[in-house]
Amino acid sequence: MAGRERVLRMSVELPLWRALAGYRVLTMLYALGLCVTTYDQFTRPWIAIGYDAVLAVWTLATLPRVRGAASCTKGFLAADLTIALAGVLLTAFADSHQRIAGGPTLPTIWTGGAVLAFAIKGGWRWAAVASTVVAAANLVERGQLARDTLHSLILVWVASIGIGYVVEVARASERTLARALEIQAATRERERLARDIHDSVLQVLAMVKRRGTALGGEAAELGRLAGEQEVALRTLVAGGLLPVARTAGDTAVPVAEPTGPAYDEGTDGTGPVDLRTLLAPFARDGVSLAEPGAPVPLPPAAARELAAAVGAALDNVRRHAGADARAWILVEDEPADILVTVRDDGPGIPEGRLAEAEGEGRLGVAQSIRGRLRDLGGSAELISVPGQGTEVELKVPKGALAARGKKAERR
Repeated sequence: MAGRERVLRMSVELPLWRALAGYRVLTMLYALGLCVTTYDQFTRPWIAIGYDAVLAVWTLATLPRVRGAASCTKGFLAADLTIALAGVLLTAFADSHQRIAGGPTLPTIWTGGAVLAFAIKGGWRWAAVASTVVAAANLVERGQLARDTLHSLILVWVASIGIGYVVEVARASERTLARALEIQAATRERERLARDIHDSVLQVLAMVKRRGTALGGEAAELGRLAGEQEVALRTLVAGGLLPVARTAGDTAVPVAEPTGPAYDEGTDGTGPVDLRTLLAPFARDGVSLAEPGAPVPLPPAAARELAAAVGAALDNVRRHAGADARAWILVEDEPADILVTVRDDGPGIPEGRLAEAEGEGRLGVAQSIRGRLRDLGGSAELISVPGQGTEVELKVPKGALAARGKKAERR
């Protein structure tokens, strides 16, 4: 819903309503000035003065009404248009026939503001109705269809309908954008849940299946059931159907994610976390870690996600390269980027295998690695040569992390 609220705040209607309020005030002042300067030319000047006084009070008193579509009700629009039409028709009683034929009406161009309010509120159809009514009143007031009158009426008609159409298009675009933002937010949340499931539940089920099959007997049946549940859950994850609700009692222990005091450091978001402390638990028999001599500070959330991506890469090494495969982790703190490379000496990944695995719902690379880096504003490159191992390069621009930090502070 935050995305929808941002769209509404940037709505194209808001500046239009502000412009309409300014237009009404300026045209009201113009009508008053015209009345004052031509006072002695009116046949019945008291009618002109009385109407302009009502017009001024109405315009100023109703300024709050033209702040937005919610306050600009149908009743107000009807009353506003009535004020405009009354001024047009009263011109025939306040002025002579000679001046009426070529002169302005009492409300002058203020009438256009009443029509534009219809356009902004209801779109081009409402604008067409309002401008047609105003055109009819002008024809009644003048008694003939002069060229200047026709040009003015066509201009008001076309302008109001054009603005109404633009407003309708803008509203449709805003609804589409708001829906797209909601879908994007839902997709990101779904991907986050998919990563959590892949890093915990799916790996546990796969382990139970392997161990149960190896032990045989009743354990084999348990392994078979675990395998079925793994397939079903992968299908749900791949299809985006994740009926998962996290509660305070939920527990999930990632197979490869580091845990312990170092991993929990900075979880309150009060300070940066040294990435080296999160990657240190990965270093063990068969896994070497090379890191800078100085700390590699990152925002807590970014550091955890990057470490989890490294853990997912190591899980893939153990699963696909075998228990005897060796892996190397290289951390580089460059001026513009943080680079973490995970390399192994396994058999490599056959061409097309990643796409096939993603289609089967195996999201280790698509979500647990690339998805995490994408959310951080970075990238994950995977290079694999059959027979020569696999290398995963995780790159996070420091500028993207800084931007995320500022956005989090604003929130």
